Amino acid sequence: MSGDIDDFRGLLAKVGNGATLGIDEAERAFDIMTSGNATPAQMGAFLMGLKVRGETAEELAGGSRALRAKVLRVRAPDGAIDIVGTGGDHHGTYNVSSCSAFVVAGAGVPVAKHGNRAFTSKSGAADVLSALGIGLEISVERLEKALAEAKVCFLMAPHHHGAMRNVGGARAELAPSRTIFNLLGPMSNPAFVKRQLVGVFDRRWLKPVAEALGQVGLERALVVHGQDGMDEITTTARTWAASLENGKVSEIEIAPEDVGVKRATLAELKGGDASHNAEAIKQVLAGKPSAFRDIVILNSAAALMVAGKATNLKQGAELAVASIDGGKAAAALATLQRLCA
Repeated sequence: MSGDIDDFRGLLAKVGNGATLGIDEAERAFDIMTSGNATPAQMGAFLMGLKVRGETAEELAGGSRALRAKVLRVRAPDGAIDIVGTGGDHHGTYNVSSCSAFVVAGAGVPVAKHGNRAFTSKSGAADVLSALGIGLEISVERLEKALAEAKVCFLMAPHHHGAMRNVGGARAELAPSRTIFNLLGPMSNPAFVKRQLVGVFDRRWLKPVAEALGQVGLERALVVHGQDGMDEITTTARTWAASLENGKVSEIEIAPEDVGVKRATLAELKGGDASHNAEAIKQVLAGKPSAFRDIVILNSAAALMVAGKATNLKQGAELAVASIDGGKAAAALATLQRLCA
């Protein structure tokens, strides 16, 4: 305990002086915080010191390693992916990544969907999935069964990251200011997937998050931020993206026209509460045309490309459309409802 306190004081002083931490140092700092061995004042100072100076890829990677070391782990099949956003874009859109998870699962790619309740919108992933009849605190055994049979499961972040309760007080006192933890959650999937589609709330995080994902062992990832501010691949404008592949990060742009869908307005993508958004997901999976369907197809196409199921976005979109119109996406939801009610 005394060693933890001394170590954290040293790391806090380093951050306070504007220096950056290496991966091992960051992992040590986050291990101490999530173990409950730093005071709320120390944690608040540390988190704000990182925020003011600007968090680095190494600090993100170290923080993610610390969270992963304490996680309630779920075994996922080879090739499993996650489709997740940081939230915090304040647009209140439909639950794009949640709907896309069923489409990608219907196309045959296992999706270990990691998420939480809403903090800045009316409906987070956990809220809408609960409204669809899916349980939020499911045993590891049942989650693994769902991944095998439905090709999709939902990993409720607080259920799997119990150590996060030790930083909850400090984070609450800093709210509504975002901290590095807003980025670490989506980077710390309990199934340790090797491939991810990640949406971030600010363009400046594209490259650092992609680099950090590579440093914690991901093989391929696409980190995205819409030019309209969405933490998804948007259909109202082009989307900036950082692509991780074979340890290298490159920056690209994605347009709705790349998969042949029409541009939408933000008003057309505006969602509501959990029950409203759940009904919208059902309509998409039933094959109903809409702007929501279009953005789900675009994001699913990208996820299928990241998974290696499609060689490009156009082929990914074709697979996504087939998953929806062939009833396979709806079947994935129905199976998950049966296994994880």
